[in-house]
Amino acid sequence: METAIAQSHRSETFDGHLTLGNIFEAAGIDPSQVLLLRHTYTKTGLTGPDDLTPAKILGYVREQGVAVYKFPRNPPPIWLNFIAVGGNRCRFLSAYENHGEALAERTETLRFYDLSPSSWLSTFQNRLVIDWSSDAVNWAKRGEVGAGFRVTEIADAQARAFPGFDNLILSFSELQSVIEDSRYERWREVLKAVQGIYLIADTKTGQLYVGKADGSERILGRWSAYAKTGHGGNVALRNLDDLDMSHRNHFQFSILRVFSPGASTTEIDAAESHYKCALLSRQFGLNRN
Repeated sequence: METAIAQSHRSETFDGHLTLGNIFEAAGIDPSQVLLLRHTYTKTGLTGPDDLTPAKILGYVREQGVAVYKFPRNPPPIWLNFIAVGGNRCRFLSAYENHGEALAERTETLRFYDLSPSSWLSTFQNRLVIDWSSDAVNWAKRGEVGAGFRVTEIADAQARAFPGFDNLILSFSELQSVIEDSRYERWREVLKAVQGIYLIADTKTGQLYVGKADGSERILGRWSAYAKTGHGGNVALRNLDDLDMSHRNHFQFSILRVFSPGASTTEIDAAESHYKCALLSRQFGLNRN
């Protein structure tokens, strides 16, 4: 049955007054019986939105490392799975009931759990978005901790229309959403189809970085590196990141010019050099070559 909260907030964004604990209370869930799991896309795990099927999520979640200290030795019976959608935000995927470890399957390095799909919070699947804690690297959280997580949205994950290259301006957290969130699948298709010259503006200092995305990497590949690392391997941006990891939140991304997949390296290099000169990004900005 749909809870009163789900019925009255079918498509709303919240200012932080609603917490996951309120959702637990409305659903009759004891937080001490809950384990929250925050997943991200990786090459060896869930590789992208296409992997978010019940079978693949179950197969991925039931396998846990023996030596992984972040995962509890005796996990509680209700497992709630979330997928990162940018910054600390994550969207609820599914719930499983844990029947205990399948000891017969255990190896020297892996534990396997006997899990079955659960109807807990089923009305919130793919609709509930929460703010994880700032230590997102700790991807498993007890329900008592998760109860304090803010609910930021309860809405269907509707696809976002691509605004066009000329109108594209993204904050760092928005960039992460574009790379990770299923709502931006069309954007990713567009960005992986073109080469181009892009601009990163430091909104705190006003400094600029001009970069290029060419070859098989395309704009999507290059920007994915920034979303993952915060600096993309660039020297000046890495130095800022080493001083203060939160500085990446001041970066703003846009596209100066796009090229077809068949454009030559010489043509793209010339455009990159032109924009560096025009924007003085070598003399006063973040370009080091």
